[in-house]
Amino acid sequence: MGENLFNLSNLLRLGEGLLVSLEISLISIAFSIVGGLFLGVLMSLKNKWLYMFLKICLEIVRIMPQIVWLFIFYYGVARAFNLHLSAFGASVIVFSIWGVFEMMDIVRGAVVSIPKHQFESAAALGLKTADIYKSVIIPQAIRRLIPGAVNLLSRIIKTTPIVVLIGVVEIVKVAQQIIERNVFSDNLAPFWLYGFVFLIYFILCYPISKFSLLLEKKWS
Repeated sequence: MGENLFNLSNLLRLGEGLLVSLEISLISIAFSIVGGLFLGVLMSLKNKWLYMFLKICLEIVRIMPQIVWLFIFYYGVARAFNLHLSAFGASVIVFSIWGVFEMMDIVRGAVVSIPKHQFESAAALGLKTADIYKSVIIPQAIRRLIPGAVNLLSRIIKTTPIVVLIGVVEIVKVAQQIIERNVFSDNLAPFWLYGFVFLIYFILCYPISKFSLLLEKKWS
């Protein structure tokens, strides 16, 4: 049983769905890295108003579940401002925002963990603030933030299946469509298809998780 579920046509459709999932994840991860590094450095500066503003944004993003953000952007913001926003576009925006602010906090933590004498020594050499961060602080902080950043990237990949709830045809949606077409001829179709999706995500995320743990042990 289950052999007919994994014919060439279905496998191709599942592959196309997986590509959509990975596309959302990779685009969001790219924005998260760039935006998170920039905002993380800003948050580490000794500006209490800037820190408070970014901290409030971070808490808002953390408190609100990602699925609610998806509904807000896809059903709320797009219609309120008469924007043509696809489900794919809304997914990228939501996951990018989430990733940027989570990465920002990781970067901030890594930067403030650098001993103060590193700042003081660089300033004593006559370096400007921008040069201190560029040449001294950020290179040291990157080593400290990589384990947390890798873990965040894994979480982004694992969370993307929720985009099925706003109609994105990714791997979970494709599996659901195949199940609906075969459930009466094979009552184990949900087991086989969702088990296959589980295996795919396990293959994608397990090595990333192990790599994160390895880095934490190596650099702790």
